[in-house]
Amino acid sequence: MKSNETLQKSLRGKTVVITGGSSGVGRAAAEAFALEGCNIVVAARGKEALDETVALCRDLEVAAIGIPTDVSIAADVQNLANKALQFNGRIDIWVNNAGVMASGKFEEIPMDLNEQVIKTNLFGYMHGAYSVLPVFKKQNEGILINNVSIGGFMPAPYSAVYSSTKFGIRGMMECLHGEVSDFPNIHICNLYPQIQRSTGNMHSAKYSGLDFKIPPFAADPRDTAAAIVELAKNPKKDMFPDITSKFLTSAYRLFPKSIINTASAAMRTVMKVKKAPSDSGNILEPSAEPHRIYGETMFPIPSRKTKMAILAGVGLGFAYMLLKGKSDKV
Repeated sequence: MKSNETLQKSLRGKTVVITGGSSGVGRAAAEAFALEGCNIVVAARGKEALDETVALCRDLEVAAIGIPTDVSIAADVQNLANKALQFNGRIDIWVNNAGVMASGKFEEIPMDLNEQVIKTNLFGYMHGAYSVLPVFKKQNEGILINNVSIGGFMPAPYSAVYSSTKFGIRGMMECLHGEVSDFPNIHICNLYPQIQRSTGNMHSAKYSGLDFKIPPFAADPRDTAAAIVELAKNPKKDMFPDITSKFLTSAYRLFPKSIINTASAAMRTVMKVKKAPSDSGNILEPSAEPHRIYGETMFPIPSRKTKMAILAGVGLGFAYMLLKGKSDKV
C-alpha cells in the first residue's frame, strides 16, 4: 500500500489549466502534466497552435481541451474557468503562464503596445487568480502556480514596461498569500526562471533595432516545465528553478546599480550597430509561426559542464568585484 506522502504527490486524474499553452514553456508544461496523467485545459489566443497542443496531450493518452482565450480580457478568463469546471467538475491546478514582451527605448515603443503588455502580463495573472481562487475556496483546495521569471526580482534592460509587470505580479501574489493563509490546502506558488530557450523571444516585440537570438546559457523550457510540475506535487511559495536564476538575482541584490547600468550600456552599444526594422511581435495579435517549444539560439547549445564553467568564471568575477569594493573602503 502506498504511503500518504506518495499518494499526495500523484497528479494522475488532476485537472490542470495552463494559459499561454500554444508554444514555449506553456506547451512544455502541458506535455509534462500530460505525462503525469492529468486532464489538460490549455488556453491561448491562436486556435491553430492551441489545437496542436491539445493533439500533443491526446497523443499522450490524456483528456485535453483547448479554450481560445485572451488573458487580458477578464470575461475570457472567466469563460476559461467555467469551461474547465464543465470539463471535469473541478480545477486542481491553475498555471498562469501567458506573457508578452516589448524591448527598446521606453519612449520609442508605441504606447498602445506598452499598455497591452501590462494588460496581458499583469492583468492576465490578476484575471487568472480572480477567476480561480473562488473555485479553490469552494473546493477548499487548489494550487495556483505563477510563472513570473527573474524579472520579478531584477529589471530587464530596455524593457521597462515588461519589468514593471513582473515586479507587479510578485507584489500582487505576496498580498494574496496573506489572503489565503486561512486555507491550508490552497497554495500560491511563484516560479522565477531565467531566460528560456523557447519561442517566446522570437515572438516578442522589438523596437531596439536588434533581431535577438536566444543566448546559449538560456534554460531548457522542459526543465522549467518540470519545475512547474514539481511545485504542483510539492507546493512552496517561491522557487528559483535553475542555478542561473539564483545567481543573477543574488548578484543584482549585491550590485544593483552596477548590473543594470552595465547591461544597459551593453544594450546601447549593440543597438547602435544593428538596424533591424521595428516589429510589434505577438503583443496585439496571436503569435505567428513557429508554434513549438524551442526557439532559435545564437550559438550551439553548450554542455551542462561548459555552462557550469562559465557560471563559475562569472561568479569569480563578481567575487573579485565585491572584495575589491570592500578593500577600497578600508
